[in-house]
Amino acid sequence: MRTSPVTTLEQRVLKSIRDAGVLKPGDRVGVAVSGGADSVALLRLLETLRERLGITLAVVHFDHALRGAESDGDARFAVELARAHGLECILERAEVAAIAAKRKWNLEDAARRLRYAFFDRVVGEGRATHVAVAHTIDDQAETVLAHLLRGTGPAGLAGIYPVAGCVFRPLLEFRRQELRKYLRNLGQAWREDTTNLDVSRMRARIRAQLVPLLERDFAPLVAPRLARLARISREEESFWAALVEDRIRALVKAGEGTRTIRIRDLLAPLDLPPYGVSDTTAPQRALTERIIRRLYRDMRGEAAAPTAERVEQVIRLARESASGKAISLPGGVRVEKSFDALIFSSTRPTAAQETASKQGAYQYAVKLPGSGVASISVPELQRRFSLKVIDWSSRERDTKRGAVALDAELLQQPLVLRNWRPGDAYRPKGRQRTWKLKRLFLAGRIPSRERASWPVLESAGRVVWARGMPPADECCAGERTRRGVVIEEERL
Repeated sequence: MRTSPVTTLEQRVLKSIRDAGVLKPGDRVGVAVSGGADSVALLRLLETLRERLGITLAVVHFDHALRGAESDGDARFAVELARAHGLECILERAEVAAIAAKRKWNLEDAARRLRYAFFDRVVGEGRATHVAVAHTIDDQAETVLAHLLRGTGPAGLAGIYPVAGCVFRPLLEFRRQELRKYLRNLGQAWREDTTNLDVSRMRARIRAQLVPLLERDFAPLVAPRLARLARISREEESFWAALVEDRIRALVKAGEGTRTIRIRDLLAPLDLPPYGVSDTTAPQRALTERIIRRLYRDMRGEAAAPTAERVEQVIRLARESASGKAISLPGGVRVEKSFDALIFSSTRPTAAQETASKQGAYQYAVKLPGSGVASISVPELQRRFSLKVIDWSSRERDTKRGAVALDAELLQQPLVLRNWRPGDAYRPKGRQRTWKLKRLFLAGRIPSRERASWPVLESAGRVVWARGMPPADECCAGERTRRGVVIEEERL
């Protein structure tokens, strides 16, 4: 280990790491070493500063197997560099091209996904507390430009985050050129990735052609300025993320595989004065769009965002469509308008839904005991129903008069718990005539997507109970009831 005085660059990196407050004494940091100059400089910097930081180090290398002998050489270089500094080298290799083709991923996206999944495993297995990655100001500038050229909103301008999960990027305030100068002063070799010279890739063209053009003809400090723009955008996004989270907690009802929000809450998430505009929802449009994107991600289950056109579709559905209309978004996300609300759900079936689709309608016989509980598991709904037979005379003293319960003596075998069928009807408690369940669904604002599997109880072929509805009048517990039946449900 080097014993010469700390250089100016090392002092600045030390201050930057301490200011970030990510690393604590006792942490074990896996340094992601690709073999390139930036990652090698990061390792040498942290190796020099580790005693001052109170941390231990390991080298982490992911071999993408994309460049044949060159990739093999990078892996050997990382192993030898770790050995030279007395560090463990955690190495993993994956056939990224084959995996990308199988999963139909973009090659660069596949490499990134697999690499960061490897970092997550290293931390998850306890082999490191953090993984340090060597992104620089130049990488940040290139990322912002790439996002701009592909088309982005404010979130894309935030670029690369200094901390993301277990990954820490301590060099985002430093230039690529000063890292290379640092390595040359140390006499430390590194490896060049020839794919960086392949200008058929947009990122390589931005690095080799666009950034030099901007620096030469427009703004010599374009990279630091773009990095500053990214920092300001991240601060803005932190505010928006906190506000969206607050509105989600206040306005969204989470169900099993669904998220429901009232349309008026979606279009006007905050109680704001009109500010002189006729459409009071207009000033809140940005927040509405972010809530839609967040609900979409909740349903899709990964960090993906719908396009601006898809977000506009959802807003038009909320504003203009009739109840029961729905749209499908990429990634298996469905948005349905149900009366005065939007319901976001995933169209990718759960295990329970796949079982239900294979088995079709469900129907379970129920044997009612003289006392105690009859339990029926319904895997199609992922629910367990309990029919509790209780002494109603003593129970009634502890409950409100006319509590919702059935009279055990008025129920007739066979009892059957099944899903709703078109045409089901009965006379609810307190009503003078028979109602179809479809009408009760409308009155109760039950979304159409939930009706087909809605549970009902039959007694001798007659519907006497439906979830959330008043029980059948002729079977209700009353003053003469000796044994009542209360129906409860819980998740499996």
